[in-house]
Amino acid sequence: MTVFYRLIMTKHTIVKTNFVQLFDAIDPLHMDCGDSFSPVTVAYETYGTLNKAGDNAIVVCHALTGSAHAAGYSSEDPKSIGWWDSFIGEGKPLDTKKYFVICSNFLGGCYGTTGSKSVDPATGKPYGLTFPQMTVRDMVRVQKKLVTYLGVNKIKTVIGGSLGGMQVLEWAVLFPDFVQSIIPIATSVQHSPWAIGLNNLSRLAIMNDPDWKDGNYYGFPQPEKGFSLARQIAMISYRSEKEFTQRFSRDRIVNEIDSSNRFDTSNIFQVERYLHYQGTKLVNRFDANTYIYISRAMDIHDLAYGRGTVHDVLGSISIPALCIGIDSDILYPATEQQRMASLLPNSTYREISSPYGHDAFLIEFDQMEAHARNFLSIV
Repeated sequence: MTVFYRLIMTKHTIVKTNFVQLFDAIDPLHMDCGDSFSPVTVAYETYGTLNKAGDNAIVVCHALTGSAHAAGYSSEDPKSIGWWDSFIGEGKPLDTKKYFVICSNFLGGCYGTTGSKSVDPATGKPYGLTFPQMTVRDMVRVQKKLVTYLGVNKIKTVIGGSLGGMQVLEWAVLFPDFVQSIIPIATSVQHSPWAIGLNNLSRLAIMNDPDWKDGNYYGFPQPEKGFSLARQIAMISYRSEKEFTQRFSRDRIVNEIDSSNRFDTSNIFQVERYLHYQGTKLVNRFDANTYIYISRAMDIHDLAYGRGTVHDVLGSISIPALCIGIDSDILYPATEQQRMASLLPNSTYREISSPYGHDAFLIEFDQMEAHARNFLSIV
């Protein structure tokens, strides 16, 4: 049965996150790790109207610590604006007058979709480390089940950056007849040794915190120190040396340095204060075990696994692709995006120039808008 939705995006639109339970004992989710898992609760938001043909949908895939709340103001917190609100809405690049935009919290997340923080119905306690290790492919299989439930027959495009871009690539390989185009942004075909190394440090920071309790901290405080450090390590890779220099220089909290405060350990550098703030901010809104699971899913990510060579797999994707790189990205360098584009037979490569590093796809709206609009106008 086709389901039709309508949500007109305005400056003051309040958006409700929806929840649906997918998969059951008869039709479970068959995961890459070998587990057959059910049920799966999925949190999602939609914007715009699904047309009668069911072929004007756009799927937005979020990154590591994102959520389904991509646009508008949250009904749960009217002050919370969606993480890509500048990109989704009437007259915006993902124009809700034309498109039916879907964003869901992916499998293993902690914003409403089943993951390690969720309660295991068999025990009445959070899954913790008993939750099966999901992959990016598993995430996409759940998203496909959701969009089918919503009545979508064809997807106009799938778009996302970072881990979201990994999902975009998997959509093109898993469901080539269902997706008409893709926009992978600042992502990778296979997680690089550099990225894996950084994720390893982040996980160790969490797991070496005594408050982690081997993942059994539910009912107790989170491993705050280790989790905060994990986020700070990641934040350095999300930005760039140029931005840190321009933004913070060598400034300290008290910048008039003299013999009384030069060696004062409380008179930290502004860049230190920024990283501490980012660490605390994530601890207050996210779950440590979820972070471990998602970072492992990213490390496992390999579009070519079980399918042949990277050259062969990318060469098999015939739909139009817009690959976007960022010139200052040290996590997923522009050279990775250029190589990806060179192997996709029907691709366009565009590059964002920015001092903001990997996070530029969430910041450089004007450049992102121009690239997306041009591509969507011809596919």
